[in-house]
Amino acid sequence: MTRCSPRTVLHRAAGSLAAAGLLAAASLAGAAAPAQAVDTPVFTFGGPAETALHPYPESGKPKSSRVGITLDNPSEDEENGGFDGDFTLTFDLSGVAGVADVKIDGEASPDCEITGTKAVCEDWGIRPGSQSAADFVVTAADGSENGDTGTITVTGRADGATFTPFTTRLTVGGPDLVMERLPFRTELTPGEKQQAPITFANRGTRDAHGVLLTLRYSRGLDIPQRYSNCEYSVDDPDLPDFGWTTALCSVEGAFEAGATYTLATPLTLEATERAYYDTFLYGIHENSAAQRTALRAGALSERGSGGVLKAVPAKKGAGARSTDLTPGDNQQEADFRTENTADFVAYGDDVAGPEGSTVKADIGFRNEGPAWIGHIRSGEGVATVDFTVPQGASVTSKPERCRAVTADGKYREDQKSPAPRYFCNTSMTVRDGAGLDLPFELRVDKAMVGASGAVTVRGTFLKNPKLPFDPEPANNTAYLILNGEGDGSDSGGATEGGDGGSGEPSTPPTSAPDPEESPSGTSGSSSSGGSSAGTAGGSGGGLASTGSVALIASGTAAAALAAGLVLFTAARRRAARHS
Repeated sequence: MTRCSPRTVLHRAAGSLAAAGLLAAASLAGAAAPAQAVDTPVFTFGGPAETALHPYPESGKPKSSRVGITLDNPSEDEENGGFDGDFTLTFDLSGVAGVADVKIDGEASPDCEITGTKAVCEDWGIRPGSQSAADFVVTAADGSENGDTGTITVTGRADGATFTPFTTRLTVGGPDLVMERLPFRTELTPGEKQQAPITFANRGTRDAHGVLLTLRYSRGLDIPQRYSNCEYSVDDPDLPDFGWTTALCSVEGAFEAGATYTLATPLTLEATERAYYDTFLYGIHENSAAQRTALRAGALSERGSGGVLKAVPAKKGAGARSTDLTPGDNQQEADFRTENTADFVAYGDDVAGPEGSTVKADIGFRNEGPAWIGHIRSGEGVATVDFTVPQGASVTSKPERCRAVTADGKYREDQKSPAPRYFCNTSMTVRDGAGLDLPFELRVDKAMVGASGAVTVRGTFLKNPKLPFDPEPANNTAYLILNGEGDGSDSGGATEGGDGGSGEPSTPPTSAPDPEESPSGTSGSSSSGGSSAGTAGGSGGGLASTGSVALIASGTAAAALAAGLVLFTAARRRAARHS
């Protein structure tokens, strides 16, 4: 029964060699090196506290449920925290005799065997973290009755390790709470409200004594009521999530088997001014400490201060709690599309440095709202920042999320050496008031006046760059200006810290004429990956040219002019800081 894979053989060989090495070292050290005690690892089991079984049918096959038992190694040391040794797990099934029939899922638990009222699993090695120990398929036993219950006890044994016993309960019958789907209007406008008369039924064999209503809605939605029997939590605004608000409402009462219930007062669901793509999840479970803990997921919550949320009809009375027969139908979901916009504003920077120096630049964009944008279902990125490196410079450091591409936006296998262009994708959410800040470091390879590179926020597909929600495409492009003659006011946003877009349309620097109007119609070469005039992603395979730059004269005049430019720019910045 013990798994014997090539990995197992190697692990065991390594363990034997290591043990031999330790013995040899001990014999050489002799009494000079006293032995040190090693802490014995303690492993714990996990799984459902209770599982409900469908009653044995009068005809046909009984419906099965699944019970998965996990084994947890609490060590956080991924490399050295594993247990390298044989272990045996024993499942005492005598407690469910006459209540349930238990079988092993052979594919999920190949090292397990049932003999009589005992299941035994043998294996080797316990890695850090949680892993599957055994999976069982359980059904109500023939002759069992509604309410019959019993337990399975799990123990473990291994040399040099300790296992904490675990017990899980199987019960025949129970409530089966089913959330009904509501006919929501899904095409909305900001500020629009609609009622949500949450309705659920108990289709099980026993009453549910108290229910836990779960309401979860993304950033663009709101339920204005705050009930005193509900706990409210909101996602951390600094995390790249959907800004979920979660309400857990404990509703008292006995909810009878075969009956349907609705809220005494319908909820109000509102599309706020920041709504765009949003989702509302609403579920029902029997109220229990374990269920509340699982749904809270460790989040900090705040109790509402309004009235009490009630469901009718409700029969008062106390009784033993049970477990849902079919948990898969406890929740419903609705997706909404709100007619709204989000203004993505690119910002560039204005940096200067002598030939051979390295400069830091902050570029990116801000979402000036009003909507937040989140791809809840697909998980795809919302937008791409498309950055063309200014001529005469090469990138020496880039954010991890950015990938190097060719000058025309094609795939580039080499991601280490400087490239002429970079694509930086956002996460699947961009909240209102947030954006993407991208710090780059560039080496000044050639002294040029007013070299510029476009910074464009666009769609994630180069051939379809339009942002469908953005009503102001003119401010989607800003510029990174290197050794510019101006004060950076035309860079399209923050020039020193990259702390946000200006909201005004960005225009190329006046010192960078269009190559079509240039006498030669060409621009000088660049050492940043071999690109010519800078481009930024906008349409088709490439974006509009950012303009050529004026090459400084060669020889002594070039060096003098470059040095003078740097001193002039630095002096102006110092004067601006002290003005």
